[in-house]
Amino acid sequence: MSPVTQLTARGPYIDGMQYGNWSEKIFRQMRAGGVDAVHVTIAYHETFREMVANIEAWNRMFQRFSHLIFHGKWASDIALARQTGRTAIFFGFQNPSPIEDDIGLVEIVHTLGARFMQLTYNNQSLLATGCYEKEDTGLTRMGREVVREMNRVGLVVDMSHSSDRSTLEAIEHSDRPIAITHANPSFWHPALRNKSNDVLKALGQSAGMFGFSLYPHHLKDKSACTLQSFCEMVARTADLVGIDHLGLGSDLCQDQPNSVVEWMRVGRWTKEVDYGEGSAAQPGFPEQPDWFRDNRDFENIESGLRAVGFCAADISAVMGGNWLKFFESSFVPDDGRETAKDRPTEVAI
Repeated sequence: MSPVTQLTARGPYIDGMQYGNWSEKIFRQMRAGGVDAVHVTIAYHETFREMVANIEAWNRMFQRFSHLIFHGKWASDIALARQTGRTAIFFGFQNPSPIEDDIGLVEIVHTLGARFMQLTYNNQSLLATGCYEKEDTGLTRMGREVVREMNRVGLVVDMSHSSDRSTLEAIEHSDRPIAITHANPSFWHPALRNKSNDVLKALGQSAGMFGFSLYPHHLKDKSACTLQSFCEMVARTADLVGIDHLGLGSDLCQDQPNSVVEWMRVGRWTKEVDYGEGSAAQPGFPEQPDWFRDNRDFENIESGLRAVGFCAADISAVMGGNWLKFFESSFVPDDGRETAKDRPTEVAI
């Protein structure tokens, strides 16, 4: 059995969030781990033009490493990835800064290939309130309009870094299910970024998607978190939300220098150093747990879910099947058509 046949014999592996220091090494690890699709961050605090420069950099990588990765735009690209033994890369923003104050740019960024946009990144934005703010005023006037426009064009509303009221209002206001691509439940670990039971229940009732994070600041016991603890938490969340609404969003920040985490947390909004969650004694990136070092370790999660009693169908759903269904209904414009189908029917690799 060929490596491609072996990978396509099981369900897809889809990661709902990564922000690596991208390299051939990482792309080869994606292939070694059988990762079929990854949602990657292409903007934290960038303006529209700066975000376009990041797309230019990705386009060069798509050309150079075309045998390993390609730009994913539609759910059907996951089937193409599995058929050709590559990883589909889906773009997303962790902040609405690339649309600046112009709602017309929502359609433009979708045309450029973006498929997810967070309404906030920790702080108050033009659209909603972030999870670090003391006062949560919910969606703003512009936020409600932008959510409507995101629904129209097929840009997923992501509330991973948003506070409770804003998230609940986004769920209520959005005509399409929203996503929390990378977080964990606060009942397991009370980080500011993790989500309350009220948010989790509302997300499940609205057919939204929740991606479990492997970033140590979001984990119980952080870098010392055990695989069993993580998988038992997934099981408890399934009881609360429903198995059909759960996936993985590792938030893997592989090979990034510590200067990058300062850009993520600080951007241009302060002159001070903000260490975010945890104490000032913990600057920089934390160590990953030993059972999830990089893209080669997704099989460990599959094994861990099996060990705590998940059946094969539910494991497949969490590892990627649920994300695939969500992509199918979320990325297309509201007329239900996939556009820009410019892929060749056969791809040489």
